[in-house]
Amino acid sequence: MPSTRLGTLLGTVIHQQRQLRGLSQCELAELADTSQATVARIERGGRAPSIAMLEGLLAAMDVQLVVGVETLDAHLDARMDDLVARPIAERIDEMGLDRLLDRLSDLPQVITGSTAALLQGAPVPVDALEIAVRWQDSKVLTRWLERNYGQRWNARWGEFGGVWLEPEEPGEHRWSTRYGEIRATMCDELPETIEVRHGGRGYQVVPLVELELTDPRAGELLRRYRDRQLGSGS
Repeated sequence: MPSTRLGTLLGTVIHQQRQLRGLSQCELAELADTSQATVARIERGGRAPSIAMLEGLLAAMDVQLVVGVETLDAHLDARMDDLVARPIAERIDEMGLDRLLDRLSDLPQVITGSTAALLQGAPVPVDALEIAVRWQDSKVLTRWLERNYGQRWNARWGEFGGVWLEPEEPGEHRWSTRYGEIRATMCDELPETIEVRHGGRGYQVVPLVELELTDPRAGELLRRYRDRQLGSGS
């Protein structure tokens, strides 16, 4: 079966979650009662897993898939074209990024996802600050959320509120706060970063090449922008 966009995204998710848990392909295959070859094909995007297989692989790693929808591709392309012409400093100011980061100064974290891509010049849509936070700092994050009127995203209701704030509780790591929306990737160790500077301020960000490999959402946007640039001959 030829690879598809969805198959590639699902393969990236399985690969990322397996690596976060320090599992080999063989170990994951054994936990999910399948073969190492099957895990390898899924991670490469060469085979789209069945729903049962996908649920089995994720359940073996104590996670579950949250399904959502995005803007139609044509609208996404138009939005990215518009962002090309906008200065990074203007976008930083528009989303109140510096103010939110100043408020988070006591929480060890690094900028990742689409926010990191924006700070490195990629014209990708950003609707929240995306950060990586270590599990050992989860209580610091919870206390910060409590102080700043945090509400966690409730996927079942499609709105913020009605679920526990703590990252340890099941659900998407996404919160609204008095200073803006935050999306967190919880990890055992913070990823390697580089520093980029804008307006005399330094930002510790995950490099673009690493985002494309490990972050399904940002990676898809980056590949889409790159492919369109190549297609237009820019």
